[in-house]
Amino acid sequence: MAKLSFLAGFGAGYVLGAKAGRERYEQIRRAYAHAKDDPRLQSVAGMAQAQADAAVQSVKSSLGQGNSGQGNNGQGNTRR
Repeated sequence: MAKLSFLAGFGAGYVLGAKAGRERYEQIRRAYAHAKDDPRLQSVAGMAQAQADAAVQSVKSSLGQGNSGQGNNGQGNTRR
């Protein structure tokens, strides 16, 4: 009898939890769908992308300038 009560309680908890979880998922999905079409968010995302691109280019140019004139003339690893 205790095992049957446990299984009934577990089943009810599972069903109620799954329903609550699905409702929260749908709420988050709707909020995301609404936010991704917001022009303010698109603008902020565009600015963040531009700043990230500028940072990558800065690092690339720094690395490119830091290695100029310091090649090993094709001799492989010259560390001793």
